[in-house]
Amino acid sequence: MYVDTHAHIYLNQFADDIKAVIDRSLVNKVQRIYLPNIDCKSIEDVKRLQDQYPDFCFAQMGLHPCSVKEEFKKDLIRMESELRDHTYYAIGETGIDLYWDKTFVDQQIEAFNIQIKWSKSMKLPIVIHSRDSLDLTIKLISEAQNGDLTGIFHCFNGTVNQAKQIMDLGLYMGLGGVITFKNAGMDLVLDQVPLDYLVLETDSPYLSPVPFRGKRNESSYIPHIAERLAQIQEIDLASIAKQTTINANKVYQYTPEQS
Repeated sequence: MYVDTHAHIYLNQFADDIKAVIDRSLVNKVQRIYLPNIDCKSIEDVKRLQDQYPDFCFAQMGLHPCSVKEEFKKDLIRMESELRDHTYYAIGETGIDLYWDKTFVDQQIEAFNIQIKWSKSMKLPIVIHSRDSLDLTIKLISEAQNGDLTGIFHCFNGTVNQAKQIMDLGLYMGLGGVITFKNAGMDLVLDQVPLDYLVLETDSPYLSPVPFRGKRNESSYIPHIAERLAQIQEIDLASIAKQTTINANKVYQYTPEQS
């Protein structure tokens, strides 16, 4: 069985066939999907999908760094209220993005630090977006880590040294379709990272794995990511499925008895 630790299947790209997407995921042995929030506009969509599939879809609450603008504190007030009033399974997706736009980098850092504090005080894992900012996000997590902070560096594509820093902090690395890309070079890193610190994700509808690259991604493609990881680490697929599921259960504080 597999867990998709990061998928935006509540977006409009899935509006016409969400039931089929869910059904295909189940057929492909994906037993749970975690839904990171993006901004205030996406909150109701995340909640609605969790309500429709309460044993399969699990909502997270956070402000994506690309959604951090001048009024970000108002957004965070709304999200903090959501966290008090409803059940969420992580803080996220949050972090820093220095790829698309650096206009609000100071605000991104402030918003990230606020959400790190939520993670610690509410005892929820944090899901970290770190595009072109991995060293900075590692630094901020390191400064905040007091033993109470756990979570996932989503879409990890760093070096062996960065992976070791993340492991030393007690956090996990999310692996998606990028590891199947021929020129990504992740095989040179992941063959040196223990499976105990890795989880699987799709980031649907983005970053589809080979052989679906360029098409809409979905959670049923998780086995393709797992197969590539098994090749890189030279272990059997069943071991990948088992350990990444154990890791996901640990970080999201999930036990099979909750099913």
